[in-house]
Amino acid sequence: MQEPESRACAVIDSVLDFDYTSGRTDTRSADAVIDFIRAHDLRLEWVLETHVHADHLSAAPYIQEALGGKIGIGDRITVVQNTFGKIFNEGTRLQRDGSQFDRLFTHGDSFMIGQMRAEVLHTPGHTPACVTYVIDDAAFVGDTLFMPDFGIARCDFPGGSAEILWDSIQKILALPEETRIFVGHDYKAEGRDQYAWETTVGAQKALNKHFGAGRSREEFVAMRQARDASLAMPRLIIPSLQVNMRAGQMPEPDDNGIS
Repeated sequence: MQEPESRACAVIDSVLDFDYTSGRTDTRSADAVIDFIRAHDLRLEWVLETHVHADHLSAAPYIQEALGGKIGIGDRITVVQNTFGKIFNEGTRLQRDGSQFDRLFTHGDSFMIGQMRAEVLHTPGHTPACVTYVIDDAAFVGDTLFMPDFGIARCDFPGGSAEILWDSIQKILALPEETRIFVGHDYKAEGRDQYAWETTVGAQKALNKHFGAGRSREEFVAMRQARDASLAMPRLIIPSLQVNMRAGQMPEPDDNGIS
């Protein structure tokens, strides 16, 4: 997102490429973002995360090292760190206060990108720490919403909740209908040949296959819980969570020097 007057910009939900079979990372996607910012003479002020992703690794520290800026995420990151610190048997190695990040946002917070104001909505349900960034006429929703023909995010991770996600969706739908929504992922719903990433609040209200056209809260929750029960664990969840809850840093090396 770029502020036109000062050339300030923010990067949202960056990606560190990871080959699962070899266990190796590379920076092609992040380098493309860095090259774009440099080519357009922009000034990076924020590297923002909408949540602790379970399907890709964050490149936030790599981009920050190259271009500066502050790394921000919702303040409920501490809930995720406490939950998964225990699952991964981190002991005292992992600080669980969110201090790996430069800024922890609460619901209703605002911050500036140059002269442009960004507002923060706490939109949990997919994870406890999910936030939506509302910047001018655009909302960056992470995985809370997908394109209307694909629906919405799963809620079966620890701390997830279909009931809470319904309430969070209502916060987003309360924005003006012409508000542009930028989704974090797209999976090309059946019958669609092209990837898509932008929709509107109005389109979500009318067309979202999981909650649109007047579906009730009870119907939504029953659908989401039944669907989640049939889903496999995300392929990259174990490496992704270990890295992303540390603001993109690798876990401390073991005795052999390998993370």
